[in-house]
Amino acid sequence: MKLVTYEKDGKQRAGALVEGDGKVVDLAAAHAEAFGEDHAAFASVLSMIEAGDAALDRAYETLKKLGSKGAIDRAAIRLLAPVPVPPQIRDCLCFELHLKQSFAAARRIRANATPDPEATMTEFEEKGIFAIPKTFYEQPIYYKANRFSVIGTDEDVVWPSYSSLMDFELEFGFYVRKKGVDIARDKARDYVYGYTIFNDFSARDAQTAEMGGQLGPAKGKDFDKGNAMGPCLVTADEMKDPYNLTMICRVNGEEWGRGSSSTMHWKFEDLLAHISRSETIYPGEFFGSGTVGNGCGLEHMKFLKHGDVVELEVEGIGVLRNRVLTRPN
Repeated sequence: MKLVTYEKDGKQRAGALVEGDGKVVDLAAAHAEAFGEDHAAFASVLSMIEAGDAALDRAYETLKKLGSKGAIDRAAIRLLAPVPVPPQIRDCLCFELHLKQSFAAARRIRANATPDPEATMTEFEEKGIFAIPKTFYEQPIYYKANRFSVIGTDEDVVWPSYSSLMDFELEFGFYVRKKGVDIARDKARDYVYGYTIFNDFSARDAQTAEMGGQLGPAKGKDFDKGNAMGPCLVTADEMKDPYNLTMICRVNGEEWGRGSSSTMHWKFEDLLAHISRSETIYPGEFFGSGTVGNGCGLEHMKFLKHGDVVELEVEGIGVLRNRVLTRPN
C-alpha cells in the first residue's frame, strides 16, 4: 500500500493512493462508511505505524470492501510528508561512490580558492585531506537530523540566508515498524515498515566550513524546510527488493544524475543492527540511506539557483518535487 498524509480543511488526514496513484482514499472516512464505525489507528500515518500489522490489515480490508469510492483527485489536495513530524530522523552514509565523488569535488572547490590550485590539490591528496574516512568502511556513520523541518512534495524550500551554494541529495529511506533494541542483523528486515524518498537539502558552503570541526553536520543541513520526504510511504510488503531500485535526480526537467540502490555499501539491516546497540528505536523513526552516487549537484560541480525545481525519482515510490527559492534582499 502507498500511504500518504494530506491536508483537508486545515487538518492532517491519513490516506492511501489508488488508481495509479492518481487518487487518494481517506482511510478514516472510508472505514466509517465501510464498517459503520471509527478506527482510531487511521487518525494519522504515524498512528497506523504504531498500531502495527493489525492497522495495515484493516486498511487493506477497507479498500477491498469500498474500493476507490469517494476517492479524492490527488491534484485537488496538498500532500504533506508521509509522517510530517517523525519521532526521530537519522541520516546515514551508505553509498561509497557518492563519498568518493563528493570529496573530490570538495577538494577542487577548496583548492580553487587558493593562489595555486594545483599545488593545493597535490597537498590535499598527499595528506589525505577530504578523503573518505576509514571509519566509513568499519561501521555505519550517521547523524540525527531536525525532525521539525520536514516538508512534503511540491512545497517550496526558502534557502537559508547564510548560504549561496544550494544543493540537494537523492536519497531514500525507511520508517521503523516496531520498537526494538540490540536487533540482530538477520532479524532486522522485520523492523522495516515502509519506504519513502528523502531530499536532504544541503548548504554546501556552510557544511564545508563547519565539518572541519569534526562534529556535525550542523547549519549545512539544519534550516527550515530542509528535509523533504514523499510523496508517499510504500509499505514493505509492496516493496519486495529495496536493493534494486533505479534512482534519478532532475533539475528543471534535465537529468543531472542517476544511480541504483544496488550499490549500497551498507544495507538497512546493517544500520538497524548498529544503531540499535544498547539504544531502543521506536515505531515511525526514519532512517535515510545517504546520497546515491551521482545523486547531488556537488558531485557534478553544479549548484541550484533561484526558482530551480528539483525532482527526485525512486523506482516503485514515485517522484518527490520541490522548488528552491532564495530569500529576497
